[in-house]
Amino acid sequence: MTSNAIRKIAIIGGGSAGWMTASALSNALQGSCEITLIESEEIGTIGVGEATIPPVKYFNAQLGIEEAEFMRETNATFKLGIEFIDWSKCGKSYFHPFGQYGAEFDQTPFYQYWMREAINGNTAPDIDEFSMAWAAGANGKFQHPEKDKRKIQSTFDYAYHFDANLYARYLRGYSQKRGVQRIEGKVGNVSLAPENGFIQSVSMDDGRIIEADLFIDCTGFYGVLIEQSLETGYEDWSHWLPCNRAVAVPCENASGQLLPYTKSSANRAGWQWRIPLQHRIGNGVVYCSEFMGSSEAEQSLLENLDAEPLQDPRHLKFVTGRRKKFWNKNCVAIGLAAGFMEPLESTSLHLIQYGIMRLLALFPDNNFSPMLEQEYNALTSAEYERIRDFLILHYKATEREDSEFWKYCKNMQVPDRLAYKIDQFRSNGILSSDERELFHNPSWIAVYLGQGVFPQRAPALANYRSKVPVNERLGQIRIAMKEAVEAMPDHRAYVDNYCKSAAQ
Repeated sequence: MTSNAIRKIAIIGGGSAGWMTASALSNALQGSCEITLIESEEIGTIGVGEATIPPVKYFNAQLGIEEAEFMRETNATFKLGIEFIDWSKCGKSYFHPFGQYGAEFDQTPFYQYWMREAINGNTAPDIDEFSMAWAAGANGKFQHPEKDKRKIQSTFDYAYHFDANLYARYLRGYSQKRGVQRIEGKVGNVSLAPENGFIQSVSMDDGRIIEADLFIDCTGFYGVLIEQSLETGYEDWSHWLPCNRAVAVPCENASGQLLPYTKSSANRAGWQWRIPLQHRIGNGVVYCSEFMGSSEAEQSLLENLDAEPLQDPRHLKFVTGRRKKFWNKNCVAIGLAAGFMEPLESTSLHLIQYGIMRLLALFPDNNFSPMLEQEYNALTSAEYERIRDFLILHYKATEREDSEFWKYCKNMQVPDRLAYKIDQFRSNGILSSDERELFHNPSWIAVYLGQGVFPQRAPALANYRSKVPVNERLGQIRIAMKEAVEAMPDHRAYVDNYCKSAAQ
């Protein structure tokens, strides 16, 4: 530790963002910094139930969190992907799986052979039939993936559904055991240094003053530090992602069935989510206020529940986009304070996780090198934009014209890079991406094909390998998948045996 080292860190705001940050920092810094988290029970958090993507497993693993314990404490279930209903057109659905399609049997990728055969009418026209994640999910089955890569049961991945408020509470306990001090209350004033505009301290409503070297803004949409005090600015993406409202409510799981995947059902001006937890089902409608009113959205939500609601619906307002800087002076914004992208692909916790891991990789001292700030902002901006473009694809690639909302989405201009990717796939069956993409090739394939972007031709190399017994291999894969699913346990039974919550 040098004399110029960061000694005090203040995290303003709790919830998933605040307590994930506190957990990761306390675990990494091992008591060498004083970490204080300020939150107010009165303000509360946005959390309405959470669906995640596979990287969250690695966040928990880095903290040394045991999976079954975490799942019991958060009423968690397993998630194999997302079923999208009525997105391409009414009456049509597809599955975005975690994991690959089929199994590789040659140096040419499986999806290219499937594409060649599908174009020629020689195999099932629905690539979902070659997804191990969907084969299990559609049958309500689950088991942990096999580690033996020779087995078809190794070709899928998983994430979780859990109660976001319980996750924050769990991580609060984790953090406090590692020395994080929690202060209950609201921040009333932020003091800036006159010479450089850095944050010096925050004042509580009760008069207490909290000083720190580094401040983390986890105050959600309010952006108390990053925006209200530092006036960082916001980049609005609502012309590409027009949904700007949500209404959420949990309901009972009357049937007792536990699907191991999320459902996303499109409606005339947005979509509805369904997230199954052990003790209840999380539901919500995300919509555009220009095309649907709050009363209609709430009515639509309540009419499409599995069972009776457990509380009154909660309404939220948001603007999709990001801060112009995520790191500004001695303040880093994490979570909703940094930006917001609707929960269509369950990226909320990933963006928190990414922001924290990037901060640790570029952790400053009290010099606060502008180069560290510049690198953090450049990397985080690129991550947000890659995810943004994947979300836009869901709205742009639609055949729906049954409402003004979908007409707008179908005909809107999209970022140049996304337009290029769509054209490249439609023309040549080529997936244009790089190694930094959060969503890898199977994810793009799922949305392209599921929403009607079908290639005119398969990549050429597949046509030259005429000696490869492709149809025989495709048949073998389908048989292996069928046998594997038949041997899998029911998802509910697996959860009850592995991580049953006391709340059930």
